[in-house]
Amino acid sequence: MTQGNGASIAKQFRGVRDPRIGRRVDHYLIDIITIAICAVICGADSWVEIEQFGHSKEAWLRSFLPLPNGIPSHDTFGRVFALIDPQQFEQAFIQWVQAIRELTAGEVVNIDGKRLRHSYDHHLGKAAIHMVSAWASANRLILGQLKTEDKSNEITAIPELLKWLVIKGCIVTIDAMGCQTEIAQTIIEAEGDYVLALKGNQGTLHDQVQDLFAYAQEINFQQVAHDFTQTTNKDHGRLEIRRYWTISEPDFLSFLDPNGKWIGLRSMGMVEAQRIIDQQITTERRYYICSLAGQAAEFAHAVRSHWEIENKVHWVLDVAFREDHSRVRTGYAAENFAVLRHIALNLLHHETSARCGIKAKRLKAGWDQDYVLKVLSSLS
Repeated sequence: MTQGNGASIAKQFRGVRDPRIGRRVDHYLIDIITIAICAVICGADSWVEIEQFGHSKEAWLRSFLPLPNGIPSHDTFGRVFALIDPQQFEQAFIQWVQAIRELTAGEVVNIDGKRLRHSYDHHLGKAAIHMVSAWASANRLILGQLKTEDKSNEITAIPELLKWLVIKGCIVTIDAMGCQTEIAQTIIEAEGDYVLALKGNQGTLHDQVQDLFAYAQEINFQQVAHDFTQTTNKDHGRLEIRRYWTISEPDFLSFLDPNGKWIGLRSMGMVEAQRIIDQQITTERRYYICSLAGQAAEFAHAVRSHWEIENKVHWVLDVAFREDHSRVRTGYAAENFAVLRHIALNLLHHETSARCGIKAKRLKAGWDQDYVLKVLSSLS
């Protein structure tokens, strides 16, 4: 392929099995994958747009791809990506990320699901798919993703995704859907730590943590092992105060988990977010269980970092890549196209010479071949 990281991308995805074995093949699979990656970086959001990109950049593409029969048609792109084994494609993506970046100790890895709204097909009785993704906040990388049939299946998908990732020394944050003993155990066995959110609809666990914090505050935390930190943000007439408490008192933890079901449980956390706008005060409290030792500053950093997967991944995919408007849905095409977007987003996040948003970077890449090379080399 091209210079720099482009070569590593092509090398990594060569391991994806060609689903057309036994059929006449006019276009090499690695050519199809490479063109698709470059096209999505440059603004293509459909198979037709990928084909048009290929024709407009054919001379450039021929400088590093054989293209024995020219540019594949949009039907070929759609048919091939509908057949590619999505698990193989997702694992190739994960291996590529692991080959180019080693996560540092204490890295916060956020895990959350996103529904691809227009991936449904009523005629075939196919529901819209969910993709569970992992985001490394400090490294600004999507580490991997896994498809689920619906939101409730995130519970089974998250442990599988975690098994693919290298999370040793990392802090994994998951919303209340992922607050499960199996998920906690998977993280600890991988030598990571967890911060798991709680909600009131989860039964007694949330209520018990809430009651323990209420009791600790009532006695002013006397003889209760705990820690506290606070942050204040003021902007445009809005004042936000966030207070973070952790409790690592052994007696409290034994009461919370008498049978030791929560492997690695070492603390519980509470966030009190107070917002003041025009003298109107609103207060929200959220509760967590953690395998962290109980330092409030570390807990606060993990909780704040979790929202990055919404702001820097899901929101960007909707705004800059129009993911929620995508009508790609035949076979495995929707989840494989999601991987293409994730590859492009990782590369565009790390190209820093253009001081603009992801959508503008995609436009610039479409206009400027030299800039495409910068993007492809941004993670080398």
